Amino acid sequence: MGRSVRDAGVALGVSVLVCVALASYAGLALAQGAAAIAGVGLVACAAVAVASRRDRWSGPADRVTLARTVLVGGCATVAVMSLGGLLGPRPWWLVGLALPALLLDGLDGYVARRTGTATAAGARLDMEVDAALILVLSLVAARSQGPWVLAIGLMRYAYVAAGLRWAWLQRSPRPRFSRKVIAVVQAVALLLALTPLVPLPLATTALALALASLVFSFARDVLSLRREAVDRHRPALADAQAEPVLDLGLVEPVGQGEGGRHARP
Repeated sequence: MGRSVRDAGVALGVSVLVCVALASYAGLALAQGAAAIAGVGLVACAAVAVASRRDRWSGPADRVTLARTVLVGGCATVAVMSLGGLLGPRPWWLVGLALPALLLDGLDGYVARRTGTATAAGARLDMEVDAALILVLSLVAARSQGPWVLAIGLMRYAYVAAGLRWAWLQRSPRPRFSRKVIAVVQAVALLLALTPLVPLPLATTALALALASLVFSFARDVLSLRREAVDRHRPALADAQAEPVLDLGLVEPVGQGEGGRHARP
């Protein structure tokens, strides 16, 4: 059995224990099952992604990401309980699980660089875990702030869906440090909004600023990718438009070539 399969199995097993333990606070058996399935299902997706790697290998950074996934799975369990009315709109359990998941966000990348085990698959898994955490937090924050907060969690998935329609959106935009900062701002703003001690007006302001920065980041990337797509197609378009002119210039008039035929060099 490869290392990736073993690590994925351990993460999934721990997730079952954590999510079932959290769901045990629910008063209804149906709610318990739904909450546990939400959390375990999220971790199962990450476990499958790791276990299905062709090289059957996972590095220390992947283990950190899987640990974060277990925490995010716990957040999903608590979120279902909150949305089902079994917990308040700003549960402490959610903050307690989301905070270490956020703090560990930069650790897996650091470990990957220090150990020389950085991979595209690991970076993709890290990004998907971040997106899942933001979505889970925004779902719960919408209870106290309103449905507009869902735009924070759904914007990234809307961007992916748009890439299915416009292929140029599937290309990776240029790396920007500000994009990482804005991603952290989203998580911090959502944590503030979900912390019971934070006044709701302050939480609303933080979320509004976070959403504005997110819209700016996505709009900048879309415009940049669109500009690059136009620049890539401009030479081909110019050649296609210039070809008939070149042909006309290379074709000799009838009677001037050998045997009265059209001649090309």
